[in-house]
Amino acid sequence: MAIRRLIAAGSYGPDEVRAMTEAFDIALIVLRLSDKDDPITELLAKSIAAVVATGERRPGLIANKAIDALGIDRPKLT
Repeated sequence: MAIRRLIAAGSYGPDEVRAMTEAFDIALIVLRLSDKDDPITELLAKSIAAVVATGERRPGLIANKAIDALGIDRPKLT
């Protein structure tokens, strides 16, 4: 899983790890990504890490900012 590899390679505290993993899970749901090995998940994980580096710790906001930073359109709900 992209986010776990990124966390393992960095030096993050418990609050950052929790925020990053929750944000990643939220983003996967929002983007309807079920394959965690999809190449977009690596970009998503890096974007999440960049948002967390700004000091943000709210998973929902992290997920939204990370998705926006990548310029990914969210699927429409039907």
